[in-house]
Amino acid sequence: MSEEYSNDLQKLFLEFMIADHDLYIRTSAITDSTYYDRNLRSTVKMIQEHVDGYGAMPTAHQIKAKTGMDLSDIAKDQYAKSQKNWFLDEYEKFCRHKAIEKAILASADKLERKEYGAVEKLIKDAVSIGLAKELGMDYWENPAERMRAIQDQRGGMSTGWTSVDSILYGGFNRGELNIFAAPSGHGKSLVLQNLALNWAFQGYNVVYVTLELSESLCSMRLDSMITGYPTTKLFRNIDDASLTISMKGKKSGKLQIVQLPNGSTVHDLRAYLKEYQIQTGLTVDGVLLDYLDLMSPTQAKVSLDNTFLKDKMVSEELRNFAVEGNYLFSTASQINRSGSDVPEFDHSHIAGGISKINTGDNVIGIMATNSMKEQGIMQFQFMKTRSSAGVGRRVDLSYNVESMRIQDLPEDAQSNSTGSTGSSMMEKLKAKSSDSNDTSSSTSAPKIDTARLRNILKRQD
Repeated sequence: MSEEYSNDLQKLFLEFMIADHDLYIRTSAITDSTYYDRNLRSTVKMIQEHVDGYGAMPTAHQIKAKTGMDLSDIAKDQYAKSQKNWFLDEYEKFCRHKAIEKAILASADKLERKEYGAVEKLIKDAVSIGLAKELGMDYWENPAERMRAIQDQRGGMSTGWTSVDSILYGGFNRGELNIFAAPSGHGKSLVLQNLALNWAFQGYNVVYVTLELSESLCSMRLDSMITGYPTTKLFRNIDDASLTISMKGKKSGKLQIVQLPNGSTVHDLRAYLKEYQIQTGLTVDGVLLDYLDLMSPTQAKVSLDNTFLKDKMVSEELRNFAVEGNYLFSTASQINRSGSDVPEFDHSHIAGGISKINTGDNVIGIMATNSMKEQGIMQFQFMKTRSSAGVGRRVDLSYNVESMRIQDLPEDAQSNSTGSTGSSMMEKLKAKSSDSNDTSSSTSAPKIDTARLRNILKRQD
């Protein structure tokens, strides 16, 4: 590389810059004095400091007086637009190549310490160096086309639950980080598995990644969800269940289940999906990860005790992964002990703190106690919705305790169960439980007429 970028060529780069302040501004974000030969580094620093301090380029005479470097003073009108383009193309490659060279040299010690994540980040940052070419959006131009494009992107994939879609303006979007949060045993895996089926039934190719449950257990649960047989009865109805699953599969997208080791990183996830897509020739639409808290960050080694930092880094890496692959991506997270017995979740109940909330696009709490499951109810609480006004809303869903299938409530019950202040279905369950307690205690104590008692007390006052 040193032969390709000779000292004379590097001096020419600087001469273009001092001749045209605009060229310097356009390239300043990628300029690093260490990319240059040693005899030019002080000159680059002097130019940078002069522009920062005075808002103008130094002349060739000022540069020679300060650094001793003799640069030609090119008049701005002496070179054509094509020469500007040549400079921009060549300078971009120069900075990128020098950054890669610098990253490789800096990686030697890190490789000895097996800091592979840090090495990969150095190389990735170097390769991505380039001039800004994407100018963004002209707000005033074609507003109707812009709004239609946004409309087409909204809710790119339905969750399969119409009551949930209505709050999310149609469903989840590609490139988002969607997190389902629940206390232990409240159905994190069940929700993700149901969501995987919902997406596959819509014809999308889905990969379900489990870091905890075995592939066999996950597949048995899906068998029950599709056939309606409890897992205890599947083996007595293998032929019938197999036929039902096969027929359903012919009308659905691909659904792949894979178990990766606990502690896997986003690199492991990316490598698996690349291999899967190469070997099958399929394009993956949706990825479900069970679950976020069991992942490890790739960029640095973090103490397992520092769950805030660990989860922050993993969440950011997972969101970048979803954006890069244009995936519909959902995962889950643990609700801590303080949220185990509360009727409504908030940010303080998320294990690892608010770091995941900040990064996530949609964060949905799952309320599904054993008594709720027995009554056939599961509730979603919308803790964060980046693209809709759904924060604070709740949705009741039907839960089949035998098949573990989660579906919308019937329309008449659904209209009464979705709201911002709570779930009428939940209130009915509480009322039923309260009535049951009153009935069971009536044999041991007389029933008190509270209204009559209040009237008596008022008269005494």
